Amino acid sequence: MSKQKQNSTTKKKAPVSSPERRSELLAIAADVFAEQGYNATTVRKIADSAGMLAGSLYYHFDSKESMLEEILSTFLTELWDGYDTVLQSRLGPRETLEALVTESFREIDRHRAAVAIYQKESRHLVAQARFQYLTDSQQRFEKTWLTTLERGVAEGVFRDDLDIRLAYRFVRDTVWVAASWYRPGGGHSPEEIARQYLSMVLDGIAVRTT
Repeated sequence: MSKQKQNSTTKKKAPVSSPERRSELLAIAADVFAEQGYNATTVRKIADSAGMLAGSLYYHFDSKESMLEEILSTFLTELWDGYDTVLQSRLGPRETLEALVTESFREIDRHRAAVAIYQKESRHLVAQARFQYLTDSQQRFEKTWLTTLERGVAEGVFRDDLDIRLAYRFVRDTVWVAASWYRPGGGHSPEEIARQYLSMVLDGIAVRTT
């Protein structure tokens, strides 16, 4: 056997990161980021939570920044897939608002840790070029909700004395703050929580009939 052939035979292959293992590690990392904060989280802390050596984590990701970027981009991609489906359905403004709120709670159910990270870290992360998409998403998000509320006022579905921006901030904060207490598998489904929230919100902004 030639030396070259012998070397190729005995050379060890680097472990391959399967999609399932990557997803598992990202879920663990998301929980650590959400609990301890991005700056305080090290690769070693993530590896410890995953029950592996810090060096082994680099077989799957090149940095904690890459992990965070994948966590947030996955969450936002799914969020916008759901929102776009709602918007393309051409529902009335009230029905659109209801569907957007419901979809938001479904995303909190699927990506609670990512939502918590987004809320706490996005203001600082946008200073980095690789996280500029967070600003783009936020601007798109605001436009979507403001347009829905404005359409509701114009069509006589929501009160004409409604402060659109104040209503937007109220609905936004009321919905997304749920990530701080919501736990998947609890006593209420995302849809039921959305129904309860909508009942409280819409009683305050729907047109009065009496």
